[in-house]
Amino acid sequence: MQGTKRRIIPFILALAAITGLLMTTAFAEGEAEYVSSFFAQPLSLLPPVLAIALALITKEVYTSLFLGCLVGGFLYANFNPVLAVTSVYDTIASKVADNMGIVVFLVSLGFIVVLMNRSGGSKAYGDWAKKVIKTRRGALLATMILALVLGVDDYFNNLTTGNVMRPVTDGHQISRAKLAYMIDSTAAPVCIMMPISSWAAAVSGVAESMEGVSGLQLFISAIPWNYYAILTIFTLIVLAVFDEDFGPMKVHEDNAKRGDIYTTPERPYADADDEKKNSTNGKVIDLVIPVIVLIISCVSGLLFTGGFFTPDSGTYMNVLDAFANCSAASGLMYGSFIVVIFCFIYFLVIRRSMSFVQVTDCIAEGFKVMVPAILILTFAWTISGVTNDLLGAKYFVEHFMQAYAKSLANLLPAVIFVVSVFLAFATGTSWGTFGILIPIVMPIFANDPTLLIIGISACLAGAVAGDHCSPISDTTVMSSAGANMLHVEHVSTQLPYVITMACVSFVMFVIAGFVQNAFICLPLGAALTIGVLIVLKKKIGKSVKDLEPFNKEAAEA
Repeated sequence: MQGTKRRIIPFILALAAITGLLMTTAFAEGEAEYVSSFFAQPLSLLPPVLAIALALITKEVYTSLFLGCLVGGFLYANFNPVLAVTSVYDTIASKVADNMGIVVFLVSLGFIVVLMNRSGGSKAYGDWAKKVIKTRRGALLATMILALVLGVDDYFNNLTTGNVMRPVTDGHQISRAKLAYMIDSTAAPVCIMMPISSWAAAVSGVAESMEGVSGLQLFISAIPWNYYAILTIFTLIVLAVFDEDFGPMKVHEDNAKRGDIYTTPERPYADADDEKKNSTNGKVIDLVIPVIVLIISCVSGLLFTGGFFTPDSGTYMNVLDAFANCSAASGLMYGSFIVVIFCFIYFLVIRRSMSFVQVTDCIAEGFKVMVPAILILTFAWTISGVTNDLLGAKYFVEHFMQAYAKSLANLLPAVIFVVSVFLAFATGTSWGTFGILIPIVMPIFANDPTLLIIGISACLAGAVAGDHCSPISDTTVMSSAGANMLHVEHVSTQLPYVITMACVSFVMFVIAGFVQNAFICLPLGAALTIGVLIVLKKKIGKSVKDLEPFNKEAAEA
């Protein structure tokens, strides 16, 4: 025992000395203006690329994202371990603080969802919807229509559509993977074409930073050229009408038709659907009324943060300008607070269907439901901060575009699309992508108004496409949460569809760079999409693997 102590004590002292030396070095570097050796270099894109690759290989997203953040921290710190760890955790704290409104909104929404389940509202709505919506096709189209109606904000769209339509799609044996794909494909692709939305506000704000440009007008003019968004919606309609799928999604859909809507044994949200705790006296209004209040309050919250209700603001009673100046995080947080208060009054006083203890128990349950989404979002925000803020990946992309763009002439829209896809995929942010690229694209096409609009469309389309398939995208994460779906499975099942539409969009931007006529290009894009889908259906339309429906009893035995 004494010998062990004698060996341990020198080791501890040596470790403390090394730690002190490293900390001294780290803080000494912090006194001067610190710049990483990898700042704005090609390796600045390594952290997200590594995280995405690990997530797809290991099927474990939390560790993959954290390792990506840690690698980025070591690159930033020039491999100083103390500075690497402190910079990563400082970034986590900063990003969570900046996005706390979204976290509060997620927790509030989790509470509302659990409350609607416990009250029996979700079951009553599901039973009613089964009677009204008779087919799988109807359930898929109804999901898409609701998402189109809620296209003012992607976060709001993802979570609300998923939670409202999940009982309906479950009743018609539609896989959770297909539901996640539907709500993800009707979030950003819809918002990027809605003049009254938080996305239109963001794009307009970036564009109007350039003198002599109407940001909103530029956004509206770019809509007919946004091939990825338009063709993605078109593909959804085709897949829903003909009830066809290909690749991994077909595996999930085939198993759903046999009774297994998950395919995988993992059920990350299974406890939230414990029907034993739910009331059998619920009514349809117990779901419909809270959802309507949620929509109204969240839209009002967005307008409030934009100054719509403030007489002294420049956006008073101006819907478009208010959306242009709104804060999505704060607006959704304020809106969700109103809904929480309303739900207490509604279920305790008006309906008297639940006790105070039953309602308050839903708060903790709602938080538990949203923990996976919050954790993934935290790491996604962190890796984006490490990549762009600490390692300067955005400056690397900017330099690349400025150096090589002008020599490509009419092919430039297609090149912009590819760069935008890659940047959004690697960083997990579409807003950050077009925030970087729009100021670069606009001066390049200053003397050609038509190519300017096509170039802006390519930038927006690529940002949505890359964001749509990125495992570290916040909208992708929220689609998984809205569908109560394992996140990595959502990414892997939707990836073939996103890649297909991205390839078609790339071809269309090549054509558009030369033809420059939306009335010719758009029908051509639709025809090309149908042709590609027919070919894919024939080539990979069969299930690559037939899995038996998940047997819960056997798994627990």
